[in-house]
Amino acid sequence: MISSPLMTVMVDAVRKAARSLKRDFGEVENLQVSRKGPGNFVSAADRKAEETLRDALMKARPGYGLVLEEEGKVEGQDKSHTWHVDPLDGTTNFLHGIPHFAISVGLEREGQIVAGVIYDPVKDELFVAERGKGAYLNNRRLRVSGRTDMADALVAYGSPYLGRGDHGKLLREVAAVMAVTGGARRFGSAALDLAYVACGRSDLYWERDIQTWDIAAGIILVREAGGFVTSADGGDQPLAARSVACGNETLHRELVGILRKANA
Repeated sequence: MISSPLMTVMVDAVRKAARSLKRDFGEVENLQVSRKGPGNFVSAADRKAEETLRDALMKARPGYGLVLEEEGKVEGQDKSHTWHVDPLDGTTNFLHGIPHFAISVGLEREGQIVAGVIYDPVKDELFVAERGKGAYLNNRRLRVSGRTDMADALVAYGSPYLGRGDHGKLLREVAAVMAVTGGARRFGSAALDLAYVACGRSDLYWERDIQTWDIAAGIILVREAGGFVTSADGGDQPLAARSVACGNETLHRELVGILRKANA
């Protein structure tokens, strides 16, 4: 496990926010829910967790900026550091009582993601990574899957919300991937999709039309676990592209090729 001062700050923040999420998940039928857009819901639990994370991170690193799912961008005096914070990734799962969601916090330093924490409070699984120090699930060092045959690969993907993204493109891509792989899954949490690639549960993952707070922590997790992360089109700036594709070197290269061919 990583025991740096930075990681202590991040882990303490997510664990504090998780307390209220776990309580609210136990009473999901009583949550106050508002519509944030077609097919995209935000709960009172989401807002409360974000406030907890924001306060904890600002107290520990008062000069850093933040990019928050609900509150938006908060400028800091230290322009070289930015937190990317998703207080509840998998909100739709949460609101339907499906126990698959997570808190995600990534730290960007001078344009590069240098640390990430993803916490699944239901399973008590803490995924952490810091540049040059590896990636861990609780106390176990992580490595991406070693599979090299697409026919054996389990592939996770994400789909855009109603009214967003290109659903036709997604259907073409999913059809192309399903034709050559062992299986495809849509789990509903980008952060955990990335974490599962980092720990070898999934072999590959791709998604388009996502935000930086969805993937910032997961990017460093996969890379520190020995994986490759690009945009869905193979570019080297997934945060800027708002899309992601990841896996081990061999399968990642094949996945990007399949996606390109599907859209040719």
